[in-house]
Formats: sequence, C-alpha cells, structure tokens
Amino acid sequence: MKIIIDKEACIGDGICESLCPDVFQMSDDGKAEVIDEQSDAPCVQDSIDACPTQAISIEE
Repeated sequence: MKIIIDKEACIGDGICESLCPDVFQMSDDGKAEVIDEQSDAPCVQDSIDACPTQAISIEE
C-alpha cells in the first residue's frame, strides 16, 4: 500500500494533517505531503474521506 496526494487537486486546507499528523504534513508550497507512505493507520482512511477535493488515494 502506498499513500498518494494529487498535488493538482490539493487545496491545502490541512484537514489530513490535523486528522493524521504522523502521516501527513503541509509543505512549503502550501500543499499536503505524505511523510509515511506505508502507514496503515486508521486515520489515513479518515483523511481520505475528509479531503474536500478527494486528493488523497491509496495505491495497492
């Protein structure tokens, strides 16, 4: 499993980082980035569900 963020779709609202700070952080460009691509923490799915632009996905 690999967590992916579509940088074009990301609007930088930070909900993913607030829900799952061990996996996501905001980068200098104001967009989210993954800091633990292999995490299987339950909060990853919460972040996917909460993302307003559906910019987060999981590649199996």
